[in-house]
Amino acid sequence: MITAKTPWKDHLGDVPMHLDYFEGSMCEALESIAQKYPDYVAFDFMGKSTTYRRLMQDVETCAKALKTIGIREGDKVTIAMPNCPQAICLFYAVNLVGGIANMIHPLSAEKEIEFYLNESGSVTAITLDQFYHKFEAIRKNTKVVNIIIASIRDALAQPIKAGYMLTEGRKIKKIPADAPVIRWQEFMRLSKCCFYDYRVKRASDDPAVILYSGGTTGTTKGIVLTNRNFNALGQQVIAANPMFRPGDKMLAAMPIFHGFGLGVCIHTMLTQGGRCILVPRFTPKTYARDLVKKRCNFVAGVPTLYEALLRLKDMDGADLSCLKGVFSGGDSLSIELKKKLDKFLYDHKATVQVREGYGTTETVTACCLTPSHMYKAGSIGLPFPDTYIKIVEPGTDRELPYGEEGEILLAGPTVMKEYMHHPHETALTLRAHDDGLTWVYTGDLGMMDEQGFVYFRGRAKRMIITSGYNVYPAQLENIIDAHEFVQMSCVIGVPDPYKMQRVKAFVKLAAGVEESEETKQAILDHCRKHVAKYAMPSDVEFRSDMPKTLVGKVAYRVLEEEELHKMKQQEQTA
Repeated sequence: MITAKTPWKDHLGDVPMHLDYFEGSMCEALESIAQKYPDYVAFDFMGKSTTYRRLMQDVETCAKALKTIGIREGDKVTIAMPNCPQAICLFYAVNLVGGIANMIHPLSAEKEIEFYLNESGSVTAITLDQFYHKFEAIRKNTKVVNIIIASIRDALAQPIKAGYMLTEGRKIKKIPADAPVIRWQEFMRLSKCCFYDYRVKRASDDPAVILYSGGTTGTTKGIVLTNRNFNALGQQVIAANPMFRPGDKMLAAMPIFHGFGLGVCIHTMLTQGGRCILVPRFTPKTYARDLVKKRCNFVAGVPTLYEALLRLKDMDGADLSCLKGVFSGGDSLSIELKKKLDKFLYDHKATVQVREGYGTTETVTACCLTPSHMYKAGSIGLPFPDTYIKIVEPGTDRELPYGEEGEILLAGPTVMKEYMHHPHETALTLRAHDDGLTWVYTGDLGMMDEQGFVYFRGRAKRMIITSGYNVYPAQLENIIDAHEFVQMSCVIGVPDPYKMQRVKAFVKLAAGVEESEETKQAILDHCRKHVAKYAMPSDVEFRSDMPKTLVGKVAYRVLEEEELHKMKQQEQTA
């Protein structure tokens, strides 16, 4: 069998091949560490620190309030929040009362929010005051009973709160006084109406979280993840980083609605005694400031984040000797960018280099990581303890020899339960083999060398990654094609020095429609109503016809090659 069986032990003596995993819920894992380190700081948020003892008190208060408004075992609660204290409290409180947290991007378009609420069957949603109007606009089309509205100001220390209200707070559109919502402070006071029976015992294999991804076909699907998935990830990450100590600080800039942010930056840290520096809204400047000022020990990000960091003049002379780990995921880290980043770290007194990882939302996030002391050019590292990777002939169970390219398959304790409401897609993606393991067919291409190091070669499924976010061309094409001006469209990813890829749309107009700037803007305005900001096309190019494959499909690869050729010509003439 040519499967990589976690050869960490051969490379780094104190990383075990197998771990004993916590048997219980995510909230129980947090509670266990809070009992061990009650006075350690769990997280910092804009100048205010919260200890593990206080965090557990807030989680229990929140859980009682959820019980009061009727949340019962198995109910779905949508959390559309940035990285802030209320989101953390509610996430674990939902788990404590036996609910399932449906995590979505707060900047999603109205129609996307409506889809997420209906797909999950959510009965309650929580969001920030600045996003209230989007929820209210589509609420009548969903089964949501209660909307809880939080505000950043409620989580701020008093001196900062005043400044916030004079700046950011003034920009927020007022919510009507009689709006049918529960304000955060009012919500927390409802806990006084719950006297007992708010704790619901949940098993490791019970569903706990829903994250969204495109699956293997590019159609948005809810990925159902269990308590064990998240708890196992936390233990694996720490096992692969034996330099970690309780109290170490993680700069949590990756968003909580993303597997990387929720799984690594939040849950791993909070169930292992770490300290999260919560970043509600990422900008390169705030990231750099917090990294230096808070003396962070661990940082995790996508390549675009690090690309931005390298461009900042604010980092001149910064002392990064505090760093113990710098992780890159969410997209391929080019060899060139790694060289630049490693030099940047060295020049700023860091004793570590960037370590690339790999994973899928179907396994929460990372399941493979470069060891701290050993790097191979182009490799995404070694599988975590108890995680298995093998390379097969795409779509089959036939394993390929070392060095041969094929489809990457994953197995281990972080493998999802299912795609919600999509049994056929689940069956295609999760397949049991004769070895007794259930394997995730990732749709990604790669190879493995004889030492077990894995190399990512590309995505077999068509997908664009822009600034670390997944954009599925098929979804965007469906939206564009729905416009009355459009006969046919094709969406591709175009190389971009900052975003890695930007979204570009090619459009064949309907008969009689003129190619004009007004037409282009009408199509873009239509897109803005239906897609998130990060998925918006950066440009729309009109075509009299589209290149086709032999079977009549739009040959998107031809358009990709044309764009690459165009870019090379521009570079030569520049």
